[in-house]
Amino acid sequence: MSSNPTSQTDITTTADEAAVRRAISSTSRPAKPSALSAALTFGWRGMLKVKHVPEQLLDVTITPVMFVLMFTYIFGGAISGSTGDYLDYLLPGILVMSVLFTTVYSGVALNTDLTKGVVDRFRSLPIARSAPLLGSLLGDSVRYLLSGTVIIVLGVILGYRPDAGIAGVVAALGLVVLFAFGLSWVFTTLGLLLRSPSAVMNAGFMGIFPLTFLSNVFVEPETLPSVLKAFVEVNPISLLATASRGLMDGTVQVGQVVVVLVVAAVLTAVFAPLTTLLYRRS
Repeated sequence: MSSNPTSQTDITTTADEAAVRRAISSTSRPAKPSALSAALTFGWRGMLKVKHVPEQLLDVTITPVMFVLMFTYIFGGAISGSTGDYLDYLLPGILVMSVLFTTVYSGVALNTDLTKGVVDRFRSLPIARSAPLLGSLLGDSVRYLLSGTVIIVLGVILGYRPDAGIAGVVAALGLVVLFAFGLSWVFTTLGLLLRSPSAVMNAGFMGIFPLTFLSNVFVEPETLPSVLKAFVEVNPISLLATASRGLMDGTVQVGQVVVVLVVAAVLTAVFAPLTTLLYRRS
């Protein structure tokens, strides 16, 4: 008498399911990751992207070096009379400019994840909704540190000597990174509003370029027409450049640092909730 293959298969499948159910029921459910743990994981994800695609670091290494060399040796003599004097004035400003330029890529990366469906996968995970956003910006902060470090090391090689020493340089770099973190929320909002990564990049640089060049990064405001001078003096990038110069040469005023921190806090307070809201609705 032949056996029924279908019945044997059903019995085997039922036994396997029962074994799986017993294993699951006897194991405690893993704890839900905290918002901070999830954010740090997504920050590490951003670093792994750089590991697998190191070309992403070109914008924070090669570009700042080009700016320092070109402006110092092409315009230094004409503006300050010597390249050495101009380097002392320029380097803190280039530090500000190179780091703030990098913040545009926060919006580009978020828009790329959104258009490729990666954000939908994140939403299926049992994690805090804000963790991918915060983690991405924390990972970008490492890029800001790298960009600033490249500028400072190059300046020292070229002859720049900060009067405030290492402490002043570290303080200036920390202040720039904090401001960049607040500004990056503006570009993540932009990344959720526009339809493609290229549109985010174009719109971002259209905004950051005029603000940077209409500041005291390259020249003293006293040399500008009165209308431009008035704008430059209230430009947040000018305030950041002035505070960074003061920290690095030991002449900083507490009020300058406080103003920069307040602007960074306002940017975060306004655009972080807006980004989170758009992220949930997108």
